[in-house]
Amino acid sequence: MTHLPDQPQPADRPVRRPDPGEGLLVPGRAEHQDESRPEHRAGHRSGRGLDDVDGGRPRWQRPVAVAVIALVTAVVVFGGYWAVRLATNVDSLDLSANGTSGSGVDDRTDRLQILVLGSDTRSGSNAAYGAEDDSSGYGQADVMMLLDISADNQHVNVLSFPRDLLVDIPACTDGQGGGSFDGRSGEMINSAMRDAGPGCAVDTVNEVTGLEVDHFMLADFTAVTELSDAVGGVDVCVTQAIDEPKSGLKLPAGTSSVQGEQALAFLRARAAFGDGGDLGRIQAQQAFLGSLTRKIKDEGTLGNPQRLLGIADALTSNLTVDRGLATVPAMVTIGNRLKDIDPAKVAFIAVPTVPAADPNRLVLDEPLASELFAALRSSADLTTPAADVPAEGVPAEGVPAEGDPAAGSTDPTASPDTGPQPEASSVPVVVADGTGGAGVVASLVPALTGAGYAGAGSMPAPATPLTGIYYGEGFEEEARAIAALLGLPASIAAPDPSVYGVQVYVGADAAGGLDQVAGPDVSGAINQTADEVSCQDTNPFG
Repeated sequence: MTHLPDQPQPADRPVRRPDPGEGLLVPGRAEHQDESRPEHRAGHRSGRGLDDVDGGRPRWQRPVAVAVIALVTAVVVFGGYWAVRLATNVDSLDLSANGTSGSGVDDRTDRLQILVLGSDTRSGSNAAYGAEDDSSGYGQADVMMLLDISADNQHVNVLSFPRDLLVDIPACTDGQGGGSFDGRSGEMINSAMRDAGPGCAVDTVNEVTGLEVDHFMLADFTAVTELSDAVGGVDVCVTQAIDEPKSGLKLPAGTSSVQGEQALAFLRARAAFGDGGDLGRIQAQQAFLGSLTRKIKDEGTLGNPQRLLGIADALTSNLTVDRGLATVPAMVTIGNRLKDIDPAKVAFIAVPTVPAADPNRLVLDEPLASELFAALRSSADLTTPAADVPAEGVPAEGVPAEGDPAAGSTDPTASPDTGPQPEASSVPVVVADGTGGAGVVASLVPALTGAGYAGAGSMPAPATPLTGIYYGEGFEEEARAIAALLGLPASIAAPDPSVYGVQVYVGADAAGGLDQVAGPDVSGAINQTADEVSCQDTNPFG
């Protein structure tokens, strides 16, 4: 995986820290619940035969009309039965474990982020996979993937978190009455939902990435076995034969179709792939999901009601979701958004990591991880250069939005006193000059004050090669609005607790003008897309 160049860190105090220079559901899970419901198909009434000269129906048509009505009624009742069955299959819990109720997005039209969790619990129907002493209750997240769907449904990212990744887990309260738990530092990310449930995993991912999860789906072992059976098996490829006792995976070299227990074993196996760690397992999981995506698309599964209902039944009977997703219409909405996605636009990504002090654990690979998260906050499209991707943020209060008559020119060198002036903003903004004296910086403060940032000022700073925008807690939207105002890619904005307000740290890359500044290229973080067929390297020592 290609490492991205370092972004600068904020300039020296008072606005800078003193160290400058620095189990997935891709088209296949929710969309299988897009019932294409029979009652919808049954709404087209047949002709009524009103061509008689006296306006009545011929007698032979009457029993036909009765039969059609009876058929339509039967189909509607059947559809209603499945709607009720699918809805009652699903369990639901709170989205968050910190008291918040959700992001408030419109599932039909907004960018959407769904955390997909695979529990390793041995409770209930999963008792066949081990004793409850191994993992009971909520269990730990054996699989943790963030499904990111762009607002225009043209891009889907599947971001995998290794279960061995060490992160800070926030304080969480179990909404089911299991108590409250203090925050923990340097803990494996898979333990986030162990005590307080999937809502705590959602809160943890939000803090690690700076994104905001809108829904979660929690599946257990049984969901994988039944789903793979429902689709008739999934093709996977391995470079050498595998016989791995711990997971029970047995495969010959080359391509095989796996389903049921062997599909589950393929997704759970660690020692069989790569170097025997979690990263090799993640690549195998991503290959499995890519193959599943292709199969569903190629075989027209979404157009086969019987198969579709079987898949939906298999999934929902082994699924727990947040309360906002716990209805059939809500699930159908997600399915409708995914059903036409091009597999080439489904990108599988592993969170960038490096070994921790304990070689059996991982930590975020910085600055690569922060650059990836910043790029994702800016846009779901990781294949287009960041400078060409419009920001998806909301302009701060007092900053004219694009197209607003008060917006005027976004050229920082343009006169700021033409046209109506925006309302003054109280956001503290400082421009740090790390260019070594380039003239471009002199125009930025007037541009900011002209746009309503009355308190904008400047300060000298150590020379830095790259331009960055840094913001303190609560100022993310303002930072993104300032980036848009200055014509800078939103992906160069990053949080920094030592900054109060927003700091624009101008580097040598902007010496010839801000239009020369490009966001980090994170396309190298994509492991594969769903249209690519990959064969997994096996671990000879597994």
